[in-house]
Formats: sequence, C-alpha cells, structure tokens
Amino acid sequence: MATADGSLVKTHPRATVAVLTVVGYALVLGTLYVGLPIYPTISEATVNLLADAIAVVNSLTVGCLLAGWYAIRQGDVRRHRALMVAAFLLILLFLVMYLLKTGGGGRKEFVGPDGAALFYFAMLAVHIVLSVFAVPLVLYNVVVGATHTTAEIRKTAHARVGRVAVAVWSVSLTLGVFAYVLLNHVYGYEFVRVAGF
Repeated sequence: MATADGSLVKTHPRATVAVLTVVGYALVLGTLYVGLPIYPTISEATVNLLADAIAVVNSLTVGCLLAGWYAIRQGDVRRHRALMVAAFLLILLFLVMYLLKTGGGGRKEFVGPDGAALFYFAMLAVHIVLSVFAVPLVLYNVVVGATHTTAEIRKTAHARVGRVAVAVWSVSLTLGVFAYVLLNHVYGYEFVRVAGF
C-alpha cells in the first residue's frame, strides 16, 4: 500500500526492481530461447545495420555513464541526473534494437581461429554475466532516482549501488562493443536465422 507522501514504487523500490528485472529477463530469454512470435521478420542486412547501431548506442551509453559518474563526483547533481537518464534511455533503445535484431532476424556465430574464438567467447561470457548482474543495480538506481528527491536519495543505497552499477555496466558495455568489433570487423561470422523463418 502506498503511503500518503509517496507512491507504491517509491515506498517499495526493491520490490519494483524485482518485478521489472523478472519481466526484462523473461522478455530477453523468451526472445533468445523460446522464439517469441512478436517480432517482424528482418533481413540479414537489417541485422547488420542494427548491430552497427547497437555498437554506437552502447559506446554513447558508456560515455554518458562515465560523464555522469564524474558529474556527481564534482557535486553537479543536475548534470549527473541528466546523463544517467540519457544512459538509461540509450540502454532502452539498445534493448529494442537487440530484441528486434535477434527475435526478427537471427544471430551471428563467431568464425575465426581457435585462439581468437577462445578469447572472443571468454570476453562474451564476462559481458553476459556482467549484463545480467547490472540489470537490478541499474533499475534500483533509476527507480530511486526517479521517485526520490535529492535529500531523500542521500538516505538510500543509491550512491553505493550506483558506484557498483556504473563499474559493472560500463565494463559490460565496453566488452560488448569489443565483441562486436571482433565478430563483425576483425574475424567473421555465420548468420543463423531465427527458427521458423
């Protein structure tokens, strides 16, 4: 039940984050492993265009995250908030493009020498694990940041969680961009169309 001075989301940020995290994971896992029939069919050329756009969006997100971290270290709350909102909106754009690329087109499987493949898959594994770990951290900070005043935020775990979220999220996104470069521009790939198309 919401209190007189706040919403249910504000009074229960962890529960809100848990629900949003489960919904997000279900959408991604459903797209990757169940083949949710909710995406339009797209061509391999569109998959490649989306992959390029995702790399740009993820690079911009890292820039916003690091600039936002620097802004709060300088005490500039307004700039920090703007940059973190921008990073979150960019990651939502990434999610839409990623789900469309994967759910409507397909995936690319790495083709390269064994040593490069080992490096690529190790980097990709770290990227995925960090991505999974980052989701609830990022959502917690977004929920708290969106529902609390600056004075109220100081009484929460926002700063502590934020330091971890920025580090984990930045490393994950950076590794994702490196994996993109190796897959699309250094070595090669085999395109695997979504099952049923």
